[in-house]
Amino acid sequence: MDITNFNVIINELFPKELLEEFHDDYGFTYTSNKIIKKIGFSTNLSVEVIEQAKAAQVDLVITHHDAWDFIYGLKEECIKRLKTYEISHFWIHGPLDYIDFGTCTSLMNRIGIDNIIRFSEYKNTSIPGLGEFNEAKSFEALADKMRTELNEPVRAWKNNENTVKKVGVLTGAGNSTVHIKFASEQGCDTYITGEASLYTIQYAKFAGVNLLVGSHTFTEIFGVESLALKIKELNKSISLIKLQEEHFELNPRGK
Repeated sequence: MDITNFNVIINELFPKELLEEFHDDYGFTYTSNKIIKKIGFSTNLSVEVIEQAKAAQVDLVITHHDAWDFIYGLKEECIKRLKTYEISHFWIHGPLDYIDFGTCTSLMNRIGIDNIIRFSEYKNTSIPGLGEFNEAKSFEALADKMRTELNEPVRAWKNNENTVKKVGVLTGAGNSTVHIKFASEQGCDTYITGEASLYTIQYAKFAGVNLLVGSHTFTEIFGVESLALKIKELNKSISLIKLQEEHFELNPRGK
């Protein structure tokens, strides 16, 4: 597979309207002329991810996030290394957040939500996905399930005495009180996201909505994995490798 073939696949997987709406929120950071035989994937583009890709002889790295300009100097260093190692890099942010197999839905599937009522959408603002369990479960059981799947110390605030039945989910930076308000108005007893501020925590308590907060990185990795697997379905000769990232956001060991 070459870059042209890869672009064809992306246009097959994502609706034209979605790609047009987020035309500046996905693309290539660097492209080499190498044939793509191995794809590595992660949530973030970083120096560490690129070094792993080099060691694993990856031809194309796919990430959810670009090396954002406000992380000063990171993009320049990443491009330098990608060029030196002749590794292509493709990132896809908005379109992957708001598609049926994307970040939100992939996390809901991973934690065992039985019925996905809606996946996350963008209508002038991000709208959380909604899902239900066939059988209600304890908040503690759901928190433990999320900790197991993300392999990190998910933060949990139990703000009502009900069992968990209906859940609102917005991966990554779904920390706005607007998102929790939407979930509450839809009858959700629990809200899941990847970041929290004082106001996220304060409003969830006031609204009586349970709150589960993992990291931005690891609430979204399953969406990137879903995309990688779909690409492999369309080109079975491709091999995939998950590029490992540290759980640095929650810093569980105080390092």
